[in-house]
Amino acid sequence: MMASSTEQCLLELTDKETREKLSQWERRADPMAPLTDKQTDSVLEIRAAAEVTLLPAELPIEDICGLTSRSLRSSFTAALPESTEEALLQGFQMLDLENDRIETAQQFFSWFSKLQVQMDQDEATKYRKTRDVLNSYQEQCDAILNDVNAALEHLDSLQKQYLFVSTKTGTLHEACEQLLKEQSELVDLAESIQEKLSYFNELENINTKLNSTTLSVNSEGFIPMLSKLDECIEYVSSHPNFKDYPVYLSKFKQCLSKAMQLIKSHTVNTLQNLTGQLTKRDPLGAPNADNAFTLYYVKFRAAAPKVRRLIEQVEQRSEIIPEYQQLLDEIHQCYLDQREVLLSPSINSTITDLTSQNSKDHCALVRSGCAFMVHVCQDEHQLYNEFFSKPTSKLDELLEKLCLSLYDFLRPLIIHVVHLETLSELCGILKNEMLEDHVLNNVVQLAAFDALVKQMLEDVQERLVYRTHIYIQTDIIGYNPAPGDLAYPDKLEMMEKIAQSLKEEQMKQTSSSFSDVQLEESDNRKLISSDPRAQTAVSPADLHGMWYPTVRRTLVCLSKLYRCIDRAVFQGLSQEALSACIQSLLKASDVIQKNKTQIDGQLFLIKHLLIMREQIAPFHADFAIKEISLDLKKTRDAAFKIFNPKAVHHFFRLNSHNAILEFLLEGSPEIKEHYIDSKKDVDRHLKSSCEHFIQQQTHMFVGNLEEFLSKVAALKTMAVQGGPTYNLSQQPWAQPAKINDLVMTTYRILKNKLPITLQSLSLYLANRDTEFILFKPVRNNVQQVFQRLHAFLQEEYSGEDLQIIACPSMEQINLLLSVK
Repeated sequence: MMASSTEQCLLELTDKETREKLSQWERRADPMAPLTDKQTDSVLEIRAAAEVTLLPAELPIEDICGLTSRSLRSSFTAALPESTEEALLQGFQMLDLENDRIETAQQFFSWFSKLQVQMDQDEATKYRKTRDVLNSYQEQCDAILNDVNAALEHLDSLQKQYLFVSTKTGTLHEACEQLLKEQSELVDLAESIQEKLSYFNELENINTKLNSTTLSVNSEGFIPMLSKLDECIEYVSSHPNFKDYPVYLSKFKQCLSKAMQLIKSHTVNTLQNLTGQLTKRDPLGAPNADNAFTLYYVKFRAAAPKVRRLIEQVEQRSEIIPEYQQLLDEIHQCYLDQREVLLSPSINSTITDLTSQNSKDHCALVRSGCAFMVHVCQDEHQLYNEFFSKPTSKLDELLEKLCLSLYDFLRPLIIHVVHLETLSELCGILKNEMLEDHVLNNVVQLAAFDALVKQMLEDVQERLVYRTHIYIQTDIIGYNPAPGDLAYPDKLEMMEKIAQSLKEEQMKQTSSSFSDVQLEESDNRKLISSDPRAQTAVSPADLHGMWYPTVRRTLVCLSKLYRCIDRAVFQGLSQEALSACIQSLLKASDVIQKNKTQIDGQLFLIKHLLIMREQIAPFHADFAIKEISLDLKKTRDAAFKIFNPKAVHHFFRLNSHNAILEFLLEGSPEIKEHYIDSKKDVDRHLKSSCEHFIQQQTHMFVGNLEEFLSKVAALKTMAVQGGPTYNLSQQPWAQPAKINDLVMTTYRILKNKLPITLQSLSLYLANRDTEFILFKPVRNNVQQVFQRLHAFLQEEYSGEDLQIIACPSMEQINLLLSVK
């Protein structure tokens, strides 16, 4: 019993501790086994399900016993056998007491306690099983948790190991990268050092090649060696901070000097050998110039490829390396020296031959000599381009020196030329053929020749100006006319018959007699200028051979000078020549007036001044007339605008000397001219001569009437001023009969002398328009005198007196004065 009590107490104590421990699982403060919300929900669901079939776990023992008894009773009664013994036997069997006997109360209590314990155990079996399952789950969870903790420990260990390995690997990687970077830097540094050292290491190779006895400048490796040498020098020069910079630069410069010396030696030897071969072949300076020159150029052209390749290398480097530029200059000088050695004797020999061949023809000599030098200059430039690709001023210096030999030959000949024709032709050859035709088409190759021709042209022009001054003094101012030169109008009348045969031919032409005259060097050439109006006659005076010699010489002289000298110089010479010619014409006119009649001298002068004015117009086409304006307010209501200079010049050229006479003789227009002095001098004398002719002719025709009208005007003036009044009809000199004699005499003079005047005009001028223009003022003056006379007679005389006077009517006068 004691043992049972102890066991029971222990059981109770164990259950109590268990309950206490279980109560601590979920205590509010610091639970031993806290459940999550999800776990708590799961326990509540299990509890709710258990309450349906199970009794509460914490029932009082009485309840438990009653429940047990009830359950036993119910189980017993349910299968209660018919006999009591069987029932008890079954009950004891169920209690495992069929072999035990309860005899005392203590046994009963023990059995009862045992039975109660067993009942409690049987009642709590389900819970215990659940507890055991839970315990097993807890053990499993603990095992799993242990496994998880072990796994976490392993994971921590692995993580630490991973971190350790990763750190070590990263460090190793960084170390490797650093090593690779350092390796690359070292490799780059090594390569850089090697590259830098390569330039210095080349020194030995270059020295070895340059000192080799088998080295040739024409070998394939020479030019690459030059390029490498240039690179080394350029590199060393650009790094003066290197330790051995001066030493290596000096050594490289020495190598460069050796290489350039080899180039120079090869080039100079080649050129000198060529010159030596050609000189030995022709030691006397090429007596056969054509063959010699051909040989000189053929040989040099054939040798050009041998040195052209090296010279190109020198030219390419000359702009960068000063030493190469110096070498190129030396090669240029050597080449030009060799060319001079060959060409100078040959050129002198050729010029000497040309001089002997054309000793009497200066123009042919100058033309052939200049043509020869043109070919020399062109050939030398072409040959130079066979050797070199860059130009040099030394070539033109050589060619100027060679051209100077021609100048030295020609200048003594030029300064002794006395003929203006030859000098002017020389100017034309030098200016037109050489400068304009040759030099302008090839400026580069003929630059030296251009200087020669310009210098020679200046000498010829200077000589031409000098000889022109002498010619003006001796052949124009100092001209002594022969009797035939002054045989006017006899020579014109004699030549008129010859001129008649040309009349029909001249009428078919569209130019006037003046514009059909052209200046030539010989007597059978004419000065021609255009005139669109057809002419009805040809004056013998228009023939070049019929011109007064000083006029012909002056115009010929000016025609030679016009395109040969500068405009300013030509202006001065033309003024001097024309002034001298005008003075000779004035002297000749005075002699003709003394020998013949006044009208012959006047028309001679007018005709030749017109010829001069006509023929000098082309010489001053660009600068003769700067401005001409007309003011016609005195005779017209409208005013013309100022003419354009070109239009005025065109007007003068088209209308020939007729337009000139209209401008000079019309009294109403005011002419504003800005000519050069020489042209203005001709116009002044022409105008003066025409005015003298008009005054003389007017006086010859109506001079008596003008004197009569002047007396009448004087009497009227005296009367107006308070003097005595006279009756004109009572004056002896104003009686109708006297006036009739005066009028009839004037009319007879008009009728008799007018045809003579018109015939003289036709003989000298042979141009109806020109004749009309010159005669028109005379006719106007005569008409005005008769108009004044008619007005006076109508005012002072009666009808009977007018019948006695019998003054011709204006219609009669106009009919008489009409030019047919």
